[in-house]
Amino acid sequence: MRVPIRWAPYLLISPFLILFALFGLFPLLFSGWLAFQSWEPSYGLEAMQFVGLDNFIFAMQDAWFWKSLKNTLWLAAASGIPQHMVALPLAVLIHNHFGRLRDGVSGAYFLPYITSTVAIAMLASALFSTDYGLANALLQALGLDKQAWTTHPLLIKPTIALVVFWRYVGFNIVLYLAALQTVPRDLYEAARLDGASPWQQFWHVTLPSLRPMILFGVTLSIIGGLQLFEEPFILTNGNGGTDQQGMTSGVYLYRLAFEFSDFGGASAISWMLFGLVALLTWLTNRALGERR
Repeated sequence: MRVPIRWAPYLLISPFLILFALFGLFPLLFSGWLAFQSWEPSYGLEAMQFVGLDNFIFAMQDAWFWKSLKNTLWLAAASGIPQHMVALPLAVLIHNHFGRLRDGVSGAYFLPYITSTVAIAMLASALFSTDYGLANALLQALGLDKQAWTTHPLLIKPTIALVVFWRYVGFNIVLYLAALQTVPRDLYEAARLDGASPWQQFWHVTLPSLRPMILFGVTLSIIGGLQLFEEPFILTNGNGGTDQQGMTSGVYLYRLAFEFSDFGGASAISWMLFGLVALLTWLTNRALGERR
């Protein structure tokens, strides 16, 4: 049977639509429905019981949820803010002074980002091992005491933040390098003719020109920071570490679903995180977006 030509575009994109419906849209809708249910998955779908807003009320009263959210916000800020404070000047330095080596240098910074997250976390776990890690070996070489990087309550979050910073700073460097190549050279020439110093050129020419990319990069950092899972999960052996100092909201909702079999509560928390991401994204857009 001949297919009418008007159906050809829909036929060509149907593989994507089918896969998106199965692995994107359906889980999203099912999670939204599950947030209002009490469900023990081992008893099957017929065991679902509608509980209304009870899962959200439970989350609001759950001390572990608030602690995980506090840890998540701390890690998002401690890893995300330094990323941009380091990536932006590094991108300017590479753009202005490395010439033909620019691509190689930016590629070296970008390498951790394209490496498997699990591999990065396992490498960091070995690097910060209390007994055999390179970090403690360097401390001992300097005559200092070993540190329990992934078990001491005061060191767990800084260690995770350092790993996340190292992995994503190269991604932001590449973003800013791409944006720098779109800034007209005439603006810098005009600024030099007006007597602007390199710092004044950076402040009055570079930063305003990069504002849309800064907004984009900061937004991605907020979204990624609130979804932190692999690094804290592996570095704390999946249990949040000592005093739950490394338990992010992503780790907590995973444990709530797969360890405590509370899929309804985990779904409710995931939608609460979605609302928080949307709110912070909106606030970021208000703070950094162009004012008309």
